[in-house]
Amino acid sequence: MVQFTGLEKIRLPGRNAVRAIALVTLAAFAAPTDGFASGPNFLKAKGQGAAPPGAQRLCSTYSWACARGSSSGAVTQGQMQVVRAVNSHINRSTRAIEDRQQYGEAERWAIPTRRGGDCEDYALAKKRALIGKGIDPQRLLIATVLDRSRRPHAVLIVRTDAGDMVLDNVTNSIRNWRDTRYVFLRMQDPKRPSRWVNVLAGG
Repeated sequence: MVQFTGLEKIRLPGRNAVRAIALVTLAAFAAPTDGFASGPNFLKAKGQGAAPPGAQRLCSTYSWACARGSSSGAVTQGQMQVVRAVNSHINRSTRAIEDRQQYGEAERWAIPTRRGGDCEDYALAKKRALIGKGIDPQRLLIATVLDRSRRPHAVLIVRTDAGDMVLDNVTNSIRNWRDTRYVFLRMQDPKRPSRWVNVLAGG
């Protein structure tokens, strides 16, 4: 939130005062959006958290999954068309298969194979594809949630200037996080995606 501390102490002639306030206000809206955007449409970090068990080697396996970008590169309306296309294509072309069935272990975060992948694999595939399309990697954050049946699930967050939008493998619809009715547990740190932060929001 922009604070105008001390502004009321500045005494300028009428026209200059209006101009000064206008410049401050414009600067506030024009300032680059940092990793932790404010407002109810954005997920808020509540302290650093541990990476999910399957993601502990994510950065060494896929360096792009933890890459840092400009952090101020806004996702434009044109790019959102690309986001929708990528989301639909990967949902349509990837078969759902559990890690235990594919790898014989409870959880492994990996790019989908020819056999398919599970929820976090979909999220990784979408993140890789969108980075390849020029989307700022710090605007693409994997999050872990509890779905509407309160089962563990993973999604990809696209951080736009209008809010955090959710790319989900169970639907082609892209919605703001508040409209999913999921419980968001943690996500990649918007300022340093190699780390994770607690969220604990929604439901």
